[in-house]
Amino acid sequence: MVDLREGLAVNDAAATTRSSPVGLHRVLEPRGVLPQAATRLDTRRELWPDEVRVRVERLNLDAASFRQLERTHTDAAGHADGDAVRAAVLRIVAERGKMQNPETGSGGMLVGTVEEVGPESPLGLAVGDRVATLVSLTLTPLVIEDGLRDWDGRGEQVPADGYAILFGRSIAAQLPEDLSPALALAVMDVCGAPALTARVVGGYDAPVVAVVGAAGKSGSLALAAARAAGAARTIGVVPVQAEADLLGAAGLADAVALADARDPVALAEAVTAAGGPADVTVVCVDVPGCEGGAILSTRDGGTVIFFSMATSFSAAALGAEGLAADVTMLVGNGYVPGHADLALTLVRENEGVRRLFERRL
Repeated sequence: MVDLREGLAVNDAAATTRSSPVGLHRVLEPRGVLPQAATRLDTRRELWPDEVRVRVERLNLDAASFRQLERTHTDAAGHADGDAVRAAVLRIVAERGKMQNPETGSGGMLVGTVEEVGPESPLGLAVGDRVATLVSLTLTPLVIEDGLRDWDGRGEQVPADGYAILFGRSIAAQLPEDLSPALALAVMDVCGAPALTARVVGGYDAPVVAVVGAAGKSGSLALAAARAAGAARTIGVVPVQAEADLLGAAGLADAVALADARDPVALAEAVTAAGGPADVTVVCVDVPGCEGGAILSTRDGGTVIFFSMATSFSAAALGAEGLAADVTMLVGNGYVPGHADLALTLVRENEGVRRLFERRL
């Protein structure tokens, strides 16, 4: 068994002579927690033997984090202040040594080029490889060196120059040559959603699947994955007609329903009218307050997958109890074996998914 604490110094990360594969040696505050739970990480560029340093080309902020930053930093006219958003990201990274929005707790991922590999790294990477990290920026030591000068603060994808550190147990995938780096990054950022959706749908016999937030990145991939995994009927739920039109043109759902996911009764009624209740409901929205509607939209014995960092898991658990709902609730943790390859295949083979992604870029 691998000792996850191996080499960890008692009082000083700098005194560590052997690294922990999960990055404990990079935690500065508070000591003893995993890097994701830390408030500050050690970002020194020198590597421990099992680490990899990546020259950063682009960050992809997760949707919940970016929307929160937009809402917080608006100008007098109510428009997002891109300069203020950029300053906020720089401040977070400088203070924490990683990109972790203190309000949402979430971060995103990055693409870049491997510039140094420790002699004991198990990741199979080589200097010069162009990679996407498949672990969150919330646990990745990160330094930004260009002040984000090429980013206007108005989009989730962030051109950047700096470096990041991967641990022995991190995950990274080489960028495919047939897709643009921006598209590949957008797909890999949400590749856990279709993989978990496919796994759950495959456990049912011809289920009805509803995806809430179906025109977004994770939602469109989840719809495609559900259909490929044997769903008998797919229902895509979106909040406005413009998104309904886009989703309809993409051909990903058997039925498109309009509903505000924060209104539990309206959401359940819309799903039912479209052919529900669902055996599997996948929540892919980046706003809070959607837990009750997802539960109400799911038949007894069904499954709800919460794939949003805006989810309140206490609200979901207590809400299901209060509704006497016999549903299984899953947290989409972003990792399923083979998730990147599955998501990239769905984009390559499904023109509707690809169009929705490219429109967002």
